[in-house]
Amino acid sequence: MALVLLIARLLLAVVFLVAGLAKLADLAGSRQALRDFGLPAVLADPFGVLLPLAELAVAVALLLPISAWWGGLGSLILLLLFVAGIGYNLAQGRQPECHCFGQLHSSPAGWPTLIRNVVLAALASVIVALGRSRPELGVLDWLAPLSVAQRIEVLVGVVVLALLMGEGWVIFQMMSQQGRLLLRMEVLEARLAEAGLVPAPAPATGATAGLAVGSPAPSFVLPTLSGETTRLEALRALGKPVVLLFSDPGCGPCSALLPEVGRWQREHATKLVVALISRGTVEANRPKATEYGLTHVLLQKDREVAEAYQASGKLSAVLIRRDGTIGSPLAQGAEAIGALIATALSPAGPGTLPMAAATNGNGQRAMTAPRPPASPRVGEPAPDFSLPDLAGQTVSLADFRGDETLLLFWRPSCGFCQRMLPDLKAWESHPQEGAPKVVVVSTDSVESNQAMGLRSTVVLDKEGMSIGRLFGANGTPMAVLVNAQGNIASELAAGAPAVLGLANPATRVGTSHRP
Repeated sequence: MALVLLIARLLLAVVFLVAGLAKLADLAGSRQALRDFGLPAVLADPFGVLLPLAELAVAVALLLPISAWWGGLGSLILLLLFVAGIGYNLAQGRQPECHCFGQLHSSPAGWPTLIRNVVLAALASVIVALGRSRPELGVLDWLAPLSVAQRIEVLVGVVVLALLMGEGWVIFQMMSQQGRLLLRMEVLEARLAEAGLVPAPAPATGATAGLAVGSPAPSFVLPTLSGETTRLEALRALGKPVVLLFSDPGCGPCSALLPEVGRWQREHATKLVVALISRGTVEANRPKATEYGLTHVLLQKDREVAEAYQASGKLSAVLIRRDGTIGSPLAQGAEAIGALIATALSPAGPGTLPMAAATNGNGQRAMTAPRPPASPRVGEPAPDFSLPDLAGQTVSLADFRGDETLLLFWRPSCGFCQRMLPDLKAWESHPQEGAPKVVVVSTDSVESNQAMGLRSTVVLDKEGMSIGRLFGANGTPMAVLVNAQGNIASELAAGAPAVLGLANPATRVGTSHRP
């Protein structure tokens, strides 16, 4: 029995040690996970640090014979809290990201997560029930009967195993990072194509996949997240082209694209209907749909509608024309779907690239990509605007006349913004002397913006990026400086390093203080 207790202690210690270290390495994600589980934002910040520290303390206590029973009790309490939190959210139909092991592993907290924590809690219960009355073995006590040669062999084996595990972790991180970089490049290319800055690329994969262009689009009747049913004809009745995007809640690339899907639905609602056809249960799909403000989410039982459209991959899309016929080959992958959205929004219509006439050096007419909308230049008056803040009070840019102001264009559901948030909050806590005031022009819901915990003024652009486009911004995070006289004082900065560079006077370049 002593050996059984030792194995249980070691297993729990490893779990809590990995979980605690992984959470400490990603505190922003840990805090966000606590907020997603329903903890108020005012408690999520301190508990985002206290939780991994508690897990590490439990791991250390489990390894020492003198404190093993208390470590078992601590692990049991933590695991019961986890079980209660997961069970409550499942009962409410929510599956927030568990973030149990930081960036090493995070998935929606479903029944497998609940069962795993129940099993671990059972192990902790064994330690609590039997460990108090029995002498605890030390972690290295089992080595006592072994000879010196055998101990050396065990040590070498442990070192080799640790090196293999470390190498596997490094390879996994490199592959994950490469995948994230490729996805970011695809999203950036799609945004540039939407803005007309570059020609929209032809779908790179499966250019002739799917149903033939011009053939009738198969009809369907599918339930929504609210339990109602929607037909293809109802989507077409809105009088706009329809993009059907086939997804899966367990598909990583699908989940990574959902913030862009939400943006497309909000910003292009007057020109295009983007409908997400997913599979699985309402509980598996609702958390992401709520997080990114998705509409037109339809659920197929398995892949019956995707198969009717010959969509073999988990992440693919097709355009349906106003007359109910197929308007594009099947677009497979994030890059191809971004290109499909860009071409569907083209003024020339679906299936064409947005082009504009220009004159080349020989005086002949040539076709070029259209120029982006004109934005104010450095030294010109900044466009004024009025937007509600998070309390519903109207805030105007003119209210900040007399102070240098940094306009930060933001979206809480944007992955780049989420990664920049800790640096932005750190800057707010210790701004440099002469730093500008910050006005965050954000999108998404009041609740998602309040959860960020920013001290700066946050105003909501309910039409997406309408105010950002006045300043030439077509993505997030982007920023521009406005001087005390209300004139543009810098070029538009894109990305966290450039934005924070504008916020810090000591590192600022490319600004002007002309009146």
